[in-house]
Amino acid sequence: MSPIKTRREGAILEVTLDRPKANAIDLATSKIMGDVFQDFRDDPELRVAILTGGGEKFFCPGWDLKAAADGDAVDGDYGVGGFGGLQEMRAMNKPVIAAVNGIACGGGLELALSADIIIAADHASFALPEIRSGTVADAASVKLPKRIPYHIAMELLLTGRWFDVQEANRWGLVNEIVAGDQLMDRAWELARLLASGPPLVYAAIKEIVRDAEDSKFQDAMNRITKSQLGSVEKLYRSEDQLEGAKAFAEKRDPVWKGR
Repeated sequence: MSPIKTRREGAILEVTLDRPKANAIDLATSKIMGDVFQDFRDDPELRVAILTGGGEKFFCPGWDLKAAADGDAVDGDYGVGGFGGLQEMRAMNKPVIAAVNGIACGGGLELALSADIIIAADHASFALPEIRSGTVADAASVKLPKRIPYHIAMELLLTGRWFDVQEANRWGLVNEIVAGDQLMDRAWELARLLASGPPLVYAAIKEIVRDAEDSKFQDAMNRITKSQLGSVEKLYRSEDQLEGAKAFAEKRDPVWKGR
């Protein structure tokens, strides 16, 4: 049985990591996840993805240490998109929502950080415990100091301590906290809202944000104005760009076609 379950409704894809007992990720699971997210990225009919974990206790604890003990190399081939199929997926220009249904630690927290929006159940908890096993939370070391205050990020990385969802929300690590039994309803509500929006604008936003992450402001703006970002150029020459202007002038809701 596949460790990854998918559910498709219209333009929305729900991806559930369901690998008992704790939803840990080994090489084989990571490769499957990469294929799933690559297909999502490349399917013109899909606009939004939701990523969650099976059960109520674990979102994902990260790397499967039992699989590692059995021979899975930590630096092995994780497949397209890197660990969990998402954090290194190139040109992922569609919104991804992480619905954190429980424990998200180590690579599981890094996986959640790869999403654009994180909503979490009120019993969710988090940690980066790699320090305690003599290794490094590499992706979190890159991303976390850019997402939350530097000194807080460094404390979490250097101590590996656990923190609850309220603290995660306080530092802006999660967008919203909801009751556990309402998590997926809220995720789908948000996904439907995004799916009704302009996909070419989303693509342009995500490419601009990625491109600007390590750039000076003017350098990033120059790449936009000099037509160096493909998604932005596609938007500016699209039917949707014209439709948005027409709908505004006609005082009606726009009909987005993604072209």
